[in-house]
Amino acid sequence: MVKFTKEVLTLYKVEITGPAEETDYEQLSVVHRLLPDRDGQVCVQTYAWLFDHHGDVKVMVREGVGTSDERRSAAIHRVAKLNFYRMFTEELGMEPAPWGVLHGVRPTKIVHRWIREGMQEEAIVQRLMRDYACSEEKARLIVPMAFRQLPFLAQGAPDMVSIYVGIPFCLTRCLYCSFPANILPGEEKLREFLTVFYKDLDAVKRNVAKYHLRVQNIYIGGGTPTSLPDDIFAEMLDSVYNAFYGPECVEFTVEAGRPDSMTPAKIAAMAEHHVTRVSVNPQTMQQRTLHLIGRQHTPEQVVEMYHALREAGIPHINMDLILGLPGETAADVADTMERCVALEPDDITLHALAIKRGSRLKLIMQEKHVDLPSDEETRKMSETALGYIARAGMHPYYLYRQGYMSGDLENIGCCRPGAEGMYNIQIMEEHQTILGIGGAAATKVVDPETTVMRSAFNAKDLRTYLSEIDTYIAKRDALIASAYDKTL
Repeated sequence: MVKFTKEVLTLYKVEITGPAEETDYEQLSVVHRLLPDRDGQVCVQTYAWLFDHHGDVKVMVREGVGTSDERRSAAIHRVAKLNFYRMFTEELGMEPAPWGVLHGVRPTKIVHRWIREGMQEEAIVQRLMRDYACSEEKARLIVPMAFRQLPFLAQGAPDMVSIYVGIPFCLTRCLYCSFPANILPGEEKLREFLTVFYKDLDAVKRNVAKYHLRVQNIYIGGGTPTSLPDDIFAEMLDSVYNAFYGPECVEFTVEAGRPDSMTPAKIAAMAEHHVTRVSVNPQTMQQRTLHLIGRQHTPEQVVEMYHALREAGIPHINMDLILGLPGETAADVADTMERCVALEPDDITLHALAIKRGSRLKLIMQEKHVDLPSDEETRKMSETALGYIARAGMHPYYLYRQGYMSGDLENIGCCRPGAEGMYNIQIMEEHQTILGIGGAAATKVVDPETTVMRSAFNAKDLRTYLSEIDTYIAKRDALIASAYDKTL
């Protein structure tokens, strides 16, 4: 209950701070308690007492009832959180949040569950608004999206898997980055990484063969895989291709990221190995922002990289952009979108800035003022960007959320019809086993019989990954065996 209460406090930026005279209130006390079931459904009552510095107290009370298709524990948590949220919006005058209390990373998973239970689109929209206080705008965003995903999810099978390859290196570390990536080391350290990496890869290759698994998607991410030197990048790409590429593979993606990591040799290697999707991630087309966030390239170089990939015959190109970057406005986003849409990419992913503890931006914010856009301005950025998406004939096809996102927004992938990224849908909806190789890679195994998903993670720390690879391989082998031994 503490976790769900804190989620609402975080949503409204309520902080426990210093001496009493520096605070708006002296104390907030919250109690959730179960009442007798009502019409057979769980009933939760929430009390909150807000004490000011003069000894006056504001008492708030809310009650809510679960629904018949919820697990009892899930209903208790949802209703308690909704009660507390209603106090903020109805008693304290806070603006309703776009997603209400729909806090999870993958909100479409709830929608898919209701679809499987036979609910129709409009009924799901209304239920999201009623049970989760989700805004109508967000409800009408994710519900049609979930229905659009159904044909792609139907293409899977119990013996189909995806492969994720993590290359944990970058040329520089962006100001906002909290990913477990390392600045590209020298060749000796890279060769040490490759020795361990190939051992990791061979272990997954043996499991794929042992359990007669079919590889549907290959995704090479990081980090920035193209930060590797040309010869090592080609060697890595060749090893992945030879291990997993086959007639069942419908998608082979490489995150190329930034133009200062790209060369003609790498483009040629990707074309030769039948890479079908490449991510070009400008994040913004504003030069001053690129300089501020530590990216050593220009918007013009992004355009050059894009055209070089097109000329090489790469079928699908994705562009990633970030909303809420320091110093930017909705007008900056409009300029960035206009320049990106003019290139006619197949897919544009809009990320809302999420400031994590591990990012340099978070540390700098603790030391000195950084001009970040307000939540209101970031939401204007999102509206602006989605307007360009709609006018370009693209539609949203996958979505996920993180904590601490600017404007309480989301990361949303949009594409032209027919250019949906199969891997993106599979990893977000967790319908398919994904076998992870490399630094910080996650393995998520979906049991073919029970559909229960369990996970294993390689070390985020590079030194630990290199020294303890046998331990991580053994954990992954055991996890795969627990799901697939019974299929032999």
